[in-house]
Amino acid sequence: MKKVLAVMSLALMATSIGASAKELKEIRFGVQPDSPPFEMKMADGKLTGFDIDLGDAICEKLKVECVWVENDFDGMIPALKAKKFDGVLSSMSVTEKRQKQMAFSDKLFNAPARMVVKKGSTLLPTAEFLKGKRIGVQQGTTQETYAKTYWAPLGVTVVSYQNQDLNQADLVAGRVDATLQDAVQADVGFLQTPRGRDFDFAGPPLNDSKTLGSGTAIGLRKEDDELRQLINKAIADIHEDGTYQRLEKKYFSFSLYD
Repeated sequence: MKKVLAVMSLALMATSIGASAKELKEIRFGVQPDSPPFEMKMADGKLTGFDIDLGDAICEKLKVECVWVENDFDGMIPALKAKKFDGVLSSMSVTEKRQKQMAFSDKLFNAPARMVVKKGSTLLPTAEFLKGKRIGVQQGTTQETYAKTYWAPLGVTVVSYQNQDLNQADLVAGRVDATLQDAVQADVGFLQTPRGRDFDFAGPPLNDSKTLGSGTAIGLRKEDDELRQLINKAIADIHEDGTYQRLEKKYFSFSLYD
């Protein structure tokens, strides 16, 4: 009897999801387009990047329109709750703190954090080496949480910026001694550009699931469970048909998912 009830439950869920898919016309994703190669704005105002392509691919699977809503990263969760958009697709890491406020889709990719310094610097990403130094981070990021949790109480000055452009500009100008950023974004969007030619990573990637999370995903309102199921199905589909791998190779020479 339990088996019959379980099958009926699954069938009803599938019917519900199917109905929702037909009713869904668009998905509005919140994004801050200042972190190449994940999200960036072209000269003509068009948004592009790995996150943007992933969102477009998900919407295509669901046969809905993708609408991109620009928002400061540190205000993403309040804006999501206020229904300014339906989901956050802006390289948001999954952390215990965020899970108390919102739900998440299945994982999109990993997001290691690393410290960037001027070439020749002897600084390492520990409070011992950074005491008395100024470290730049972006507001609302897991890197900010990490630095304020483990470094600030031990004498490190953590300077928060509204976006990565300001963070990196102060590093170049010498107003901060180092920055703590998403490793891939720092590499592709800064170190491999003319502006970052005099800088490099310091030390290994940081690992702390409590503050840095366990990969990135789409942030959603807890009550929007049907939308979460639809998005998860679309994520699985783009992996299965090779779309994810094709988009990954467009931006990276390695697997960001694994």
